Amino acid sequence: MSRVTVGVSLKTYFGHERARAWFDEVAALVRGHDAVAAGAVELFITPTYLQVLPAIAAFDGTPVRVGGQDVSADGPGAHTGEVTAAELAEVGATIAEIGHAERRRLHGETDDIVAAKTRAARGAGLTPLLCIGEVEQQDAARAAIVAVAQLRSAVEGADPGAVIVAYEPVWAIGAPEPAAHDHIRIVAAALRDALDADPARAGSVVIYGGAAGPGLLTALGDAVDGVFLGRFAHDPAALVTVLDEAAALAARRTLAATGRPS
Repeated sequence: MSRVTVGVSLKTYFGHERARAWFDEVAALVRGHDAVAAGAVELFITPTYLQVLPAIAAFDGTPVRVGGQDVSADGPGAHTGEVTAAELAEVGATIAEIGHAERRRLHGETDDIVAAKTRAARGAGLTPLLCIGEVEQQDAARAAIVAVAQLRSAVEGADPGAVIVAYEPVWAIGAPEPAAHDHIRIVAAALRDALDADPARAGSVVIYGGAAGPGLLTALGDAVDGVFLGRFAHDPAALVTVLDEAAALAARRTLAATGRPS
């Protein structure tokens, strides 16, 4: 796949008005970005639930996708404080982030809960954004085994459809530097092999998160299908730098696959 994916999670760093200003600034930059407009680079944003609607409005007319940072495992009903996959889809979100390490650590989410949320998301037509990664720092081969097991558990029983797998080693989230490049390559390759072996997951991508920032895509090349950004994307200029890297990678992939520049 020649397209390169760049995602941004805002977590809860921004208040409502700051988030709206960020959406407007990024939307203006994206409208002038040829690779995003052409579909060579896919950009998605996961803001807070309250920010989903303003984000959808700000990015109207662009290919940018908006998603929720979580989703209920249950359908509509007596589930106070939850947001269903059906409602997310109804308002125009197309992605649901599922299984982030912070949800597991702070809210006790288990593999079974992650799988239930994945089923709910796929059932509503949302693309699950599956956060996968080992908790403790370990060698890449062992980390790959953990990551693939998490992936298979997450998609078990879910309707066919593509997923976005965000490989985020938990020990690298918020760290000064991402995981070593060779470590990322080995784990990402194992995740890609697992997806390729499952016909129900055609069109899926593997991206890297965990202290991801400018320069990482260039260093990793074809090892991943993109990156998942956190705090480094708070500066729209840094985000554009990553989009430019993604555009260059997409162009190289197109040239290698077709012999023609994109």
